[in-house]
Parts: sequence; C-alpha cells; structure tokens
Amino acid sequence: MTATTMKAAGTDTAQSEKQPRVQNTGKRLGAAAVRLGAIATFALILLYFALFAPGFLSSFNLINVVEQSAILGVLAFGMAVVIIGGGSNVTEGGIDLSIAANMGLCAAVFATVLQAGYPDAVALLAAIACGIAVGTLNAVAVVGLGILPLLASLAVMNIAAGAELTLTQNTVVGAASPLLAFLVSGSFLGISALAWCLILFSAIMLVFIHKTTFGLRLYAVGGHPEAARAAGINVPLHVGFTYLFSGFCAAIASVLAVSRLSASTPGSGEMLLSVLAAALLGTVFSRRLVPTIGGTLLSVLFIGFLANGFQLLNVSSYWVNGVQGALILLVVAVTSFARGPEASR
Repeated sequence: MTATTMKAAGTDTAQSEKQPRVQNTGKRLGAAAVRLGAIATFALILLYFALFAPGFLSSFNLINVVEQSAILGVLAFGMAVVIIGGGSNVTEGGIDLSIAANMGLCAAVFATVLQAGYPDAVALLAAIACGIAVGTLNAVAVVGLGILPLLASLAVMNIAAGAELTLTQNTVVGAASPLLAFLVSGSFLGISALAWCLILFSAIMLVFIHKTTFGLRLYAVGGHPEAARAAGINVPLHVGFTYLFSGFCAAIASVLAVSRLSASTPGSGEMLLSVLAAALLGTVFSRRLVPTIGGTLLSVLFIGFLANGFQLLNVSSYWVNGVQGALILLVVAVTSFARGPEASR
C-alpha cells in the first residue's frame, strides 16, 4: 500500500468516525432545545394565568388542581410505562389506546360490585382483576400475536367500551362506601386524600421506574430491544408487563373517578386525549426524549393548570381539547425532528 493510499484511508476513517460524533452532538443539542423550549413555553403560559386569571395562585386553587389531576396522573403513568417499554416511536412503539376505556369498565365493575352489597376490598379486587384482564388482552395481542400496539389497543379499546355499556346499559351506576367517603372528604396536613393519592403514587412510580433494576431494563427494552435481548433480558416479558401495569393503573384510576362522582358514568374514553398529551409531553423533559416519571407528572399538572386557567378566564372548555391535540402534534413533530432520521424508522 502506497503512502498516498494509506493517507487517503486514514482520512476516510477519520471522517467516518467524526460523522457519528457530529450526529450525536446534533441530537443532544436538538433534545436540549426541545427541553428548554418546552419549559419556557410552560412557564410563559402559567405566568399569563398568574397575571390575568383571578385566584390562580391561591393555595386553594393550587391544591384543587392537584386533586383534579390525580385521575389523569395515574392513567398517564400507565401510558408512560407502556411507551418506555415499547419504544417511543408513535406508529410502531408502545402505546395503549384502551387505557381510558379500561378505566370506564373498571369503574363500572367497582360500582356494580358495591351496589351488590360487597365490601370495599372485594370491589377493589374486582376492579383490579378487570383492569389487569384487559391489560392481559393487550399483551397477548401485541406480544403473542405480534399485532402493532396501535391497532391492538384500538381493538381492545372498543371491546372494553362495549363491555362497559353492556354491564351498565349505558346508565349511571351509583356507589357509596367508606373508602369512597374517605377519598372524597379525607385530608392530611390540609391536603385532600385525592391529592395525596397522586403524590404517593408519583413517589412510588419514581422509585420503581428510575431506581430499580426492572425499571432500567424497561428503558433498555424500549430503546434498544435487540441489544437488550443480546444482554439476556426477556424482552417479551417486559413488554407484556407494561400492558398489565397499564391495566392496573386503569383500575386504580377508576376508583378515584368513582369517588369524585359517587358513581360510574359512561364517557371515560374521552380522557384518552388528555392521557396521550400528558404521556407524550413528558418526553420533552428527558435528554433522550423518552418519558420520565418526573416529566410526566409535570405534564399532568400543566394540563390541569391549563384547564383550570381557561376556566378562571371564562374560556370554553372545548378549547382545552383543541390545545391538547395541537400539543400532541407539536411534540411528535418536534421530537421526531430532534431525534433525526432514526425517529422515522
């Protein structure tokens, strides 16, 4: 090999090594820009409400928003875990479109069991069993049958919604019990029981996802499934677990929903847009543009404050859905751009 050839080969090698570094730097800068831009946007919106929405910063209003965000928060954590374990690619990655409908079915089961005269413990177990059963159906469809999560969970969503209507005959099922009474009127240190449910559940999720080996493996499975499989991680088991856990979260959220309304009411599926918005918005707070528990919690509270601010400004609540839809489009577009070509694969 001549000196000229060796020099050319060395130049090509240096350029090939430099290109990935440039791409990685670009991705890091893009992710940082998305994160900082989202934080700045959130801060400006909240500042606007603080200045122009009467009573927005009152302690009563702040605690009220946290309380009202409890149901959405539990559901969003379930969705976030599915996205973490299945990957954040919107078309092929992890997603559970059935989670809101599952909550409605679990609420119907919970209220129906209470109406039949059974105690709280039996009703709670029935709701959890129902939620996990729907999650199992998702897991079988996605992991066992290899159906795309988007399509599988869409089909399961309709099954759960149909089962709820069949059970309740599309009517309101009233419910009352000591557990529901405590959730409605209980408080500690001036904070309501529902708000404490969100706080405690967030703390448990933070430890489970970010501080345990299982949680770290979920990130590995969702981010690099082939590498995780090569490392000896049971990828199907972890992915299947995410759907079961999503069903569990739907069951817990159903109890909170019944406590707020003192009944199981049709129409829980309407929360799906808010759940998707919260889970996807949570990705912008991560350096790798994947959901985190802290980011998801911030997104849940932001959506809660957004709806609350609109209400205080006497703006129609219909605008909230429009804003949430726009946020989903914006987050998906911006994060796909920040990730680069890999995001479209």
